[in-house]
Order: sequence, then structure tokens, then C-alpha cells
Amino acid sequence: MTPATRAYTLLGPDGRPYRTPVPGTLGGTRSGRLYGRLDCRSALRAIERGGYVTSRVFFADEATAIAAGYRPCAVCLPAAYTTWKAGLPAPHTEAELAELLRLLTGRHTITIGHGRDRASTAAAQALAAAWTGEAAAVVSWPEHAASWLRPARRFVAHAPDAWVIAGTRPGWTGMRDRLLRGTEWDPSRTYAFASLAGAVTDEHGDGGGGSRWWAADGARPERA
Repeated sequence: MTPATRAYTLLGPDGRPYRTPVPGTLGGTRSGRLYGRLDCRSALRAIERGGYVTSRVFFADEATAIAAGYRPCAVCLPAAYTTWKAGLPAPHTEAELAELLRLLTGRHTITIGHGRDRASTAAAQALAAAWTGEAAAVVSWPEHAASWLRPARRFVAHAPDAWVIAGTRPGWTGMRDRLLRGTEWDPSRTYAFASLAGAVTDEHGDGGGGSRWWAADGARPERA
């Protein structure tokens, strides 16, 4: 008799559990909505005392944890915690980029938009380099502005099949509000890096139910 394949329960980018034969690489806790290394000394001490056990969760990678609305542990991920505390986006991952490319299958023309911070600029450049179709435009926007009219017009100028965005929430909020006032931008054709999880439109927010980082229309990635 063939032994049954072990299955693990992980959380997806929408904060929902799914079963997979591949174990997670990061652990976390629902109670504090934070994630960290599996060997985090702080988490292990808490588990020894009986804490975290009922609220323990696991993630495939960091991008998924961020998209689900969890923040990095200050003890085992100090650099990521410092970035999070400063309100800056974490660097994108290769898995995140690969998932976006998969979701863009069938699209031919895209416009890439990004904030001007280092991580968002790098994410946009990585997508532009990996994209095999036509990148109609790469548009950046400021963190603060009296009006985002000029970048908003450039963002919609080429009527692409899809838009992809990366940036901080304050900068994107200003850009998004400008786009919603009298442009042809379609949120349902807009995809986001994890830095803007749930922020393509404001309908998902940052609530405890998790965020959708892959697309505003809620198209869910396939899972094993």
C-alpha cells in the first residue's frame, strides 16, 4: 500500500487556509498578525509556554504573508521589521514576480506604475525586464502631490490590456483617487505587487480577512 502523502495547511495571500504537500517556510500567529522564521527564538519560547499554539499559521513565502496582512517579527526578521516600521514596501520576491506573470497570461499589452521608493522602482524594473509582451509605458508617481493628474494621464494613455502597480499605500491612494475621477482606468484589470495588497481599490481595505494582492477582481491563484 502506498503511504498517504502528508498535507500541510498554509494561509494564502487572501488569508484563507489551503492544503498542500509542500511545507511552509515561515510561521506566524493570528493573534498578533505577525510572521517570522520557523526557528524564531521568541516564537519557540512562546510555544513552550503554551502560547501561539491555537493561533499558529504558516506561509509559503514572505510575499504571501505580507499580502495576507501580516507584519514581520522584530526579533528574527529585524531588517524587514525596520522597513515595515518605516512604512516602506518590502523588496519583491521571485515567487511574487512569477505569480504576477502567470496571472497576466493572455494579456498582450501592460502599463506598469510604481512609486518612487527603491523597492517599488526595483519591482517595476524587474517586471518590465521579465515581460515578453509589450510594455506600453512605465509610469512613476510621487508620494505626495497637489494633484496626480499628469502621471494619471500617462497611466491610462495607451489603453493597455492590464495595469500592474507597486508602491506605498499613501502614494497609490492619491494616484488611485485621481484615476477614479474621469479617466478610463479599469480596476478589474489591475494587478498589484504585495506592497499594495488590498489597495487596488479601497473595497478590501486592511481588515483581518486578508487582502488580495494579485488582482482587483479577486481572481484567486490555483493551489495544489
